[in-house]
Order: sequence, then C-alpha cells, then structure tokens
Amino acid sequence: MSIPREYNAAVDLVERNLKAGRAAKTAYIDDSGRYTYAELAERVDRAANALVDLGIKREERIALALLDTIDFPAAFLGAIKAGIVPVALNTLLTTPDYDYMLRDSRAQVLVVSEPLLKTFLPLLGILPDLKHVIVAGKDAPGHLLFSDLLNKAGTECVAAPTLCDDICFWLYSSGSTGAPKGTVHLHSHLILTADLYAIPVLGIRESDIVFSAAKLFFAYGLGNGLTFPLAVGATTVLMAERPTPDAVFKRLVDHKPTIFYGVPTLYAGMLVSPNFPKKEALALRVGTSAGEALPPEILKRFAERTGVELLDGIGSTEMLHIFISNRPGDVKAGTTGKPVPGYQMRLVDEQGNEVKPGELGELQISGPTSAIMYWNQREKTKNTFQGPWTKSGDKYTMDEQGYYAYGGRSDDMLKVGGIYVSPAEVEAALVSHQSVLECAVVGHEDADKLVKPKAFVVLKPDAKATADELKAHVKSKLAPYKYPRWVEFVAELPKTATGKIQRFKLRG
Repeated sequence: MSIPREYNAAVDLVERNLKAGRAAKTAYIDDSGRYTYAELAERVDRAANALVDLGIKREERIALALLDTIDFPAAFLGAIKAGIVPVALNTLLTTPDYDYMLRDSRAQVLVVSEPLLKTFLPLLGILPDLKHVIVAGKDAPGHLLFSDLLNKAGTECVAAPTLCDDICFWLYSSGSTGAPKGTVHLHSHLILTADLYAIPVLGIRESDIVFSAAKLFFAYGLGNGLTFPLAVGATTVLMAERPTPDAVFKRLVDHKPTIFYGVPTLYAGMLVSPNFPKKEALALRVGTSAGEALPPEILKRFAERTGVELLDGIGSTEMLHIFISNRPGDVKAGTTGKPVPGYQMRLVDEQGNEVKPGELGELQISGPTSAIMYWNQREKTKNTFQGPWTKSGDKYTMDEQGYYAYGGRSDDMLKVGGIYVSPAEVEAALVSHQSVLECAVVGHEDADKLVKPKAFVVLKPDAKATADELKAHVKSKLAPYKYPRWVEFVAELPKTATGKIQRFKLRG
C-alpha cells in the first residue's frame, strides 16, 4: 500500500466519502441521533478549529475520555486534522490511572464525557500541563462545553500539512501487568489497517451497518467503529453504555447491523442469556472476535444460533489492529487463522531461533502499522520493537497448513514435567463442559514446589459441577498431564477494563 508523503489521516477518512457522493448518507447512529457524512465533516472541522482557537498547537497532545457517541469521532478526527495528537483513554479506569496518563502524556486539554467527569475532579488544578477541561454533555458548571465550542467554531478548516510519518495519535496499552504504556502511532497507520484487513479479509463494504461492542478507545474498537466504516462509507452504530448482553441484543435487533465485533467473554454471556434474539430478528452476515482466544465451543454455538461463523483474529495496541485472522468460508476452529496479507509472522524460541511447524514459539510480527515506540519508555521500546519485528508476548504454534493456534501469553506459559502447557488449551477444554461459563488457568506449586495447572472456574447461572467432574472432563480432551490439579470455583474473574483476564492476580 502506498501512502502519499503529504498525508493527513482525518482528511482522507472524511473527505473520501464526500468525494464519493455520500454527503447525505448516514455515517453514525448514536444514542441521541443520526449524523450524515456531511454533518460528520462539519463537526470534525469545527472541533479542529475549536482546539486551534484554544491555542493548542501542532504535535501537542489532548486527552479524550469519551463514551461512544458522535463526539468521539468529531474530537479524535478534529484533533488529527489540526495536526494535534489525540490520546484516547480507557473510560473504565480509576483516578490514579488517569493521573498517571495525563502527566505522562502532558496533555494540554482533556475532553471528557459528562458522566466520567467526577473521576477526574480530584486531578483538576494539580496537573501542570492541563490547561483546559472540555465536557461533552449538557451541564458542567465551571468547565467549557464541547457543544458550545463547536457552535462557536468556524465550519471550514484548513488541514495541518502533516506527513504520513508524523505522529498521529496515541493509545495506552491496557497491559495485564505494570503501568500503561503510551503507544505512539502515525498518520499512515489507520488507513493501512482498513486496506490490509477490513476490506480484503473482513470484506466490509459501503452497504454495511457495523456495530462494535469493543469501544472506540480500544485499538480493536477504533478500527471497527471508526477507521473501517469511514474507509468504505459504511454506517456505524455507537453505544455509550457498557456492552451487556441485553444492551447488545437491543442494537442488533433495532438497527440490524450486518457486521458485529465482540470478544469471547461477551459471546459467552450472550449465548447463556435467555434473551438471545431469534435468527430472523438479526441481519448479521459476519462477526469477529478478538482480545482473547475464541473457544471452539463458543464458535460452534454462535453459528448454530445465528448462522454466522465468527472470525477469530489477533491484534494488539502495538500493531493497531488484526494481523492474523480466520476468513469468511475458511474458519478453522481452535485457531486464529492465517496472517493478514501485508504482515509477516515468525515464531521463535528463547534463543531467538525460529521453531518448526507444530512447535510452540513466541510470535513476532512485521508489518506497516507497528507503533514507533512507547512514550518515554526507552527500555521497553527496545525490547518490544526490534527493527522490523514487533514482539507480541504471545506464544503460538503454526501447523503444516499455515494456521496459527494461540498458546497463551509468554509469561503465562506453564512447564509441567519439563513440557510447556498452554493455559489457553486447558481453558478451552474446561469451557467445552456444559456447566462452565468461563475460566482461567494459572501455574501453582504443589507440595514439591513443582508447577502444575490450577483452574479458577465461573459456572453458568444455576449450573452445577464438581472439581473431580471437571478434572475428568479435561483428561478426556487433552493429554493427561495437562489436567488442572486444583479447581477453585469463583463468582467472577479479575479482568482489565478491556475485558482481558488478569491471570497475575490469580497466581498468589
């Protein structure tokens, strides 16, 4: 893919739709209304002008803590058009998390949704770089209102003369351990994820209505709900509230999206809900799954209920979106599929040597959407971004046909009797039991200080199972040495705000 040297990502994503005659077509549907591509373009220009009017300069950062409404694409793309760098923040975090991120990014402006403002109040007035707080909502005494700033700003904006290699935006990695890392992406990266994955692999097209349960602040959701639909002129449904099964069902039925993007934990919750819609109430033609490995049982049950095969894939904050994926018509259960064209993979052992097909190795990726660094984290940058290769921290195997199968995080892998055991493999076996909703497997030392698998299990509502029953079930599915020696039943599993299981919290 060739991106021009002089290039502004916001200009490309918005104006390609106006040039294609889509000005009157619906770009976004949120909880408050519908917005055409012409209205989106005007909001983006007004947001860009409003930021410039506040004195924010090119390459300075602004933080966005926004729920999924029309205000997110307006503020995000408006900043980019002005050459200002938006830093999208997870909306589910705590005040200390935001304190760290705002100080680390040195954001000059915070644009925050009104319901989230209370979390930031203890920080206001003590952050040395934060000059303005803009509230997206109706009532925020003492603060600027985003709607007021848009109304006052000019309707036409001359884009900043950015280059394809200019810094465009940041995302903070959710990371299951340690402080979040500011992951820095370029102007060229957004459209490349659409050109390499969304159009040729996912098959998104102008006629699609898309809905992502993964939020826009998350790398997965940003592609799903902003980059991909804008790249082809599709329509996007946004939902501000938390993606509970019932909230998701309402949008699937009311707005009839044709593409739905979710995560395995959500799919599991949807499938056990008594409110799962009938097939004829849906308009889905494709669904995707990412964030964690998709158990074959969930893939099978979702297809039975909807007639749609979920496309499991893997992406990362560092690579921006999916770089290995199953394809429509080519779904191999229990695998993440094959590399997305434009990306190269290698699997290496602890010495950095490539492993043979069928052997477990650490996954490394080479592709044009890799972040350039972690902000102010030189050692972590050098460790992750190694020349053209980006270390994923994930263990994978590749079979003779070229399909990749997830084997857990590098720091989650267990060595049992000198043999690597993948927690993901044991988890998949447990989840195939009819009573298990979700589970996590970690290493636990026995009386001899030898590491063996231990399972933390959440049962489905009203379901029953004993530890011995689940151990026997795993033994019937996998090599005997892989079964969990201990099974602990819990009400819920600890997770990051983006829904990834925090296994380190279970290792105590």
